[in-house]
Amino acid sequence: MTGRTGSTIGVLGGMGPEATILLMRRIMAATPANDDADHVPLLVDNNTQVPSRIEALIEGRGDDPGPVLASMARRLEVAGAGALVMPCNTAHAYTDAVRDAVTIPFLSMVELTADALAGAYPNGRIGILASPAIKITGLYQRALEPHGMSARYLDDQDALLAAIRALKRDASDTQAGTSLLQSAEVLMDQGADCVLIGCSEFSLLTPKLAATVPAVDSIDVLAGAAVAFAKADEASPFSSHITDKAGQRPGAATVQISSGP
Repeated sequence: MTGRTGSTIGVLGGMGPEATILLMRRIMAATPANDDADHVPLLVDNNTQVPSRIEALIEGRGDDPGPVLASMARRLEVAGAGALVMPCNTAHAYTDAVRDAVTIPFLSMVELTADALAGAYPNGRIGILASPAIKITGLYQRALEPHGMSARYLDDQDALLAAIRALKRDASDTQAGTSLLQSAEVLMDQGADCVLIGCSEFSLLTPKLAATVPAVDSIDVLAGAAVAFAKADEASPFSSHITDKAGQRPGAATVQISSGP
């Protein structure tokens, strides 16, 4: 890392804090490094006080998260970030508010993940493991359709929301993990070609999921994009990281797909 202008990544975090730390770990793991200076500089706003996206998008009440996210984005730009990332899929419903607030790029986890899926599963049927807000807002549906792909959702969206809340309380919750595995298998039985891990709480369980079904983790895609931007890797800009069966993360220019058992 030479410290070039724009190499610092600003993280709109706190949604939740565990997911923010997870993204930082995966950016570090995705970065070829021999010393401290080789790693990606990060500016992190771990703002746990962003208004609830669940209340705003699912329950139709509470404060609007958009202005708070816009304020965070401006602070990160002023502090020296050359690009912004946000390790919360649901918060991408407020992408326009973030992009309108700054002059630097916002690397959309949703858009990047759709691009990665298009390369791996052309015209694919993508099973969505995410907050019910993802279905309500159509975030991934709109991102997938231009690539000829379609989104598949579970009928029992309440089970996914319950798992998210359980993992926010305790990232090691075994019942939530079991429920998520069952949900992934249901989506595959319904004809999905792979499952998209579209909630960063669920990303905590990526290795277990990837050992069972073909799995694409949106937070790994975002980590790969952050590294590619910071490293100015012209050969593979915004390269994605798709977890293999063993839960390993390939190099920045490599894409691997879990094939399940």
